[in-house]
Amino acid sequence: MVRARSASFSFGSLFSGCGGFDLGFTQSGFRCVGAFDVDPVAVENHRRNLHSPAIVWDLQNGLPMDCFTEVDVLVAGPPCQGFSLAGGRQMNDPRNRLLPLAATIAAAIRPKVFIAENVAGSNSGAHKAYWQKVLRIMKGAGYATRELICVGTDHGVPQLRKRCLVIAWRTGKNLPELNGKLNGGVLRDVLANLEGVPNHDPVELEPDSRLAKIARRLRPGQKLCNVRQGSRAVHTWDIPEVFGRTNAHERQVLEALIRIRRRRRVRSSGDADPVPIDVLEADLGFSVAPLLQALKKKGFVREREGLFDLMHTFNGKFRRLEWDRPSYTVDTRFGDPRYFLHPSQPRGFSAREAARIQGFPDSYIFSGSTKAQFRMIGNAVPPPMGRAIAEFVRFALRD
Repeated sequence: MVRARSASFSFGSLFSGCGGFDLGFTQSGFRCVGAFDVDPVAVENHRRNLHSPAIVWDLQNGLPMDCFTEVDVLVAGPPCQGFSLAGGRQMNDPRNRLLPLAATIAAAIRPKVFIAENVAGSNSGAHKAYWQKVLRIMKGAGYATRELICVGTDHGVPQLRKRCLVIAWRTGKNLPELNGKLNGGVLRDVLANLEGVPNHDPVELEPDSRLAKIARRLRPGQKLCNVRQGSRAVHTWDIPEVFGRTNAHERQVLEALIRIRRRRRVRSSGDADPVPIDVLEADLGFSVAPLLQALKKKGFVREREGLFDLMHTFNGKFRRLEWDRPSYTVDTRFGDPRYFLHPSQPRGFSAREAARIQGFPDSYIFSGSTKAQFRMIGNAVPPPMGRAIAEFVRFALRD
């Protein structure tokens, strides 16, 4: 673990999870005076690894009385599921309201600095209204505010993780620009020397299983994806031993569907639209009706109201990562090989591998079920990113 400085400033943490953000502040010399989360497993991990006064608490009930007095910094990482693509980006997800709730709590406590963070999707489209409410609350309480975008590869993390932050302060100072140029490196830098390390229990796919057969067809940098073309997309019809065989004419139809469904748009939303048979025939120059019926029967095409579309229209599963590139964002599914594959082995990732990609030191030992470990790791702010923010915040606190 990176040695922490001697504590000179205090901080409290809302929606703390297992303490990724908080660990970064602790390493930077801040003293945790309270952390709150509704997940008892995450709180237990926070207490044991950060030696913190973390409490299981539902912040929708407010804070316990007199829990913070004269706290220097309050950090908050409300749940992101309602804002993220993986969670469906539901505007009315009740968890979305926890973001402005954190600002309401901060305005009542009045720390010198308040920091709220969430996924990039929380500050785009209609969801941006929640961030605007945070800004209104903090400005109304007399705080200066700034919005920031942090990317893991700029803050010592080998991961394309992007986080949105609002920093609000009432110290009468102007904050400098965030210096975020600590190279995060690549996977090869962090996934060496794992033998005997806690939380590293890799599980290889059964050689004859469906998952293993799919995984064997994917090279580093590739993914299972029917809706894109190019060398990085492997289609289901490229894996006949799993999804069934097709002939050359049928594959021509499928490739045409990939092109046309995104080019010929009807709806104003979504990524693509189903295609009429006459448009397909005009593009290909031959009759496709029998081919479409055969592809329907084989499970490669679906029909609705006379329009045709591909089956399996996800934009990528079984993503095999590359040794010499940063990782995709580590999320709660990172241990599932259906979503992410090890660069060179027939398996997904272990919890320790995910933790290293997030920047957790090996001395942080995760307890709980494997599923709970991946949930905590995937929901966490990378500690190196937290430390970078903590160092930045010092400028607003120094005399």
